Amino acid sequence: MNGEYSLNGIFVPSLLVFGIIASLCTVLLIRVINHFGFYRFVAYRALVDLALYVIVFGAVAFLAPHFGFAP
Repeated sequence: MNGEYSLNGIFVPSLLVFGIIASLCTVLLIRVINHFGFYRFVAYRALVDLALYVIVFGAVAFLAPHFGFAP
């Protein structure tokens, strides 16, 4: 994906924007998962968090054109 967004004349790569959105969504998902106690069944919490981030990042990048975020 070769796209850039212009924020008041500053060009920001689209993957950076997707990464920020994915980070925020992942933080919210981690809080929900932690609230329900899912981490009791997981051996490596950091690995699960990383996998969750990768999945959310892929979903954000895949769904971005449907919401009008594709440059």
